[in-house]
Amino acid sequence: MGIWLAGARPRTWPAAIVPVIVGTAAAQAQPNIIRAVLALVVAIGLQIGVNYANDYSDGVRGTDDQRVGPMRLVASGNASPGSVRNAAFGAFGISALSGLYLASVTTWWLVLVGSLAILAAWCYTGGPRPYGYSGLGELFVFIFFGVVATAGSTYVQDEQVTTLAVGAAVPVGLLAVALLITNNLRDIPGDSETGKRTLAVRMGDRPTRALYVVVMLLAIFCLPYLSLLRPAALLALLATPFAIQPVRLVVKGAAGKELISVLGATGKFQMIYGLLLCCGLGIGI
Repeated sequence: MGIWLAGARPRTWPAAIVPVIVGTAAAQAQPNIIRAVLALVVAIGLQIGVNYANDYSDGVRGTDDQRVGPMRLVASGNASPGSVRNAAFGAFGISALSGLYLASVTTWWLVLVGSLAILAAWCYTGGPRPYGYSGLGELFVFIFFGVVATAGSTYVQDEQVTTLAVGAAVPVGLLAVALLITNNLRDIPGDSETGKRTLAVRMGDRPTRALYVVVMLLAIFCLPYLSLLRPAALLALLATPFAIQPVRLVVKGAAGKELISVLGATGKFQMIYGLLLCCGLGIGI
């Protein structure tokens, strides 16, 4: 179980949790707990599913053979490709079942949105032309783990998408992108050798570090705008000190295994930021 938990990459789970709690707090009505929990199941299921799917696809392609980051199940030989693929499908299935219930009580258009999310999760490194190998990973992460997940969590509460929900989705998406940038920055040497043309590989080391800093700062600078809609959103500024360590390490040139701690610190900042923003948005309901 410990091996499978490691393969699910818990450090990336804030990217699934934060949009749901922020989107739920951005709703105009008092939260429906059942809908919020099911939205969380959808998001975490997708995150775990995409982690297993990436493990499987990268493993069978051989792009994880020289990996520096956390252990991968297929590349390490700890699990067969088929079992990891089935685990990905199982996680996607749990998300789909939860999403079907939410669609049944809101709108069936959510089935289309959920199907696109699962397709995007699989095609990041899977399929004949994975978009993660073409430098489009950050864009899709911003869309699905930012805009769709946050605004979608608001929608299942209010059954409408509000300006506040879309506004809150921007910093949430940016912090999810920061996680991916950290991951891809660490893997530049290996990805370059295997032909995995991520955005980090295309940009190079120094521009990627600059992009990480810009994304982290933009997430903080979004708060004054959100405070125009709900003043207590500024509460999330209290998370700023937790961004200092990972930004400093990236600027100083942390590489290889050092970036694993940056990934953890980025996820910690994202989680604290999200919790504080959730509280701030909740005060204004």
